[in-house]
Amino acid sequence: MATFWRAYQRLMVQHPWKVQIITAGTLVGAGDVISQQVVERRGLSGHSGRRTLKMMTIGFCLVGPVVGGWYQVLDRLVPGRTRVAALQKMLLDQIGFAPCFLACFLTVAGTVNGLSLEKNWSKLKEDYTDALITNYYTCCGPVCCHYLEFLSFLESQSTIIWHGKT
Repeated sequence: MATFWRAYQRLMVQHPWKVQIITAGTLVGAGDVISQQVVERRGLSGHSGRRTLKMMTIGFCLVGPVVGGWYQVLDRLVPGRTRVAALQKMLLDQIGFAPCFLACFLTVAGTVNGLSLEKNWSKLKEDYTDALITNYYTCCGPVCCHYLEFLSFLESQSTIIWHGKT
């Protein structure tokens, strides 16, 4: 596994955009497979390969380039690799970027799945708030607490929050 990781990191340095895009498409596709098999319990016979391919396409064409570009912008806006810089990047990402990107992602997914403009707008209004809250729980909760543990003055508080003892 370590050899694979080193090779991946070497490729990331040599071809950052290509690797970012391929990684994003692969992860979005894997997420759809997990969703269909674990969450929806479709089984292999009920699996929609077409849906997985659509999701992978969104990963390759939207998620990879946009998120990769955003991380470059974040590195320019908040230079450095300190704990404070990491916290600032995380806050900018979750407060500024995540809400906009989520709306874009949901709209593109609706369009790729053939929703009309009216149905897409209706679905966005219906799903957006829950999706954003879920994003904050799943992405921000564990990740934020993990990064907050790097901040010495917040270390004991983040550990308490992480273990659900608020």
